[in-house]
Amino acid sequence: MQLPRFARIPRHIGVIPDGNRRWAVQHGLPKEAGYRYGIDPGFELYNLCKKLGVEELTLYGFTQDNTKRPAVQTRAFQAACVKAVEILTRMDAQLLVVGNSESKLFPPELLPYRTRQKFGAGSIKINFLVNYGWAWDLEYGIKRQAEHGGNLIDNIASRDISRLDLIIRWGGRRRLSGFLPVQSIYADFYVVDAYWPDFSPQHLFDALSWYQT
Repeated sequence: MQLPRFARIPRHIGVIPDGNRRWAVQHGLPKEAGYRYGIDPGFELYNLCKKLGVEELTLYGFTQDNTKRPAVQTRAFQAACVKAVEILTRMDAQLLVVGNSESKLFPPELLPYRTRQKFGAGSIKINFLVNYGWAWDLEYGIKRQAEHGGNLIDNIASRDISRLDLIIRWGGRRRLSGFLPVQSIYADFYVVDAYWPDFSPQHLFDALSWYQT
């Protein structure tokens, strides 16, 4: 694929891959089936960002609020996150998983990735938010600050994730859903109306064209 040329590429892009359940219903599938179809789009986006020179990419796996959904859906997005990480370990990335790992809802398979791990050349940082909650992130920082001192920002659970330049949300919803409140404070926010499993490279290209203006 011939990639478009952009005058300005965001250093760090955040991704909210929404619409999996609505996509499944639209295709006559049970809601939980949608998460399985969200894995391949993530790697298509990863490959595009790597080729374009994006330095850091953060993706929402699932939030603590998501775990209030029916158990069959919770198991489905947990399994999708584990599968995505398993694939990524055979690729080129510096992977960090951030989320409440003290909860039984955090997949135990992902525990080794709570500190950043390098795979291949490690040419792009990948942050994966799994069982993440904005309040949990900040409360973690308050507790750690009381023990270690320093300022709050240097103590939050997501402190190793840098400031976001651009956040892209699929699925048409116009909200951040608690996505990294500290790092997103100055980010531009672009919404794609298509559901995440219907990802197209053009969605990213349109977002980057908009970002330049």
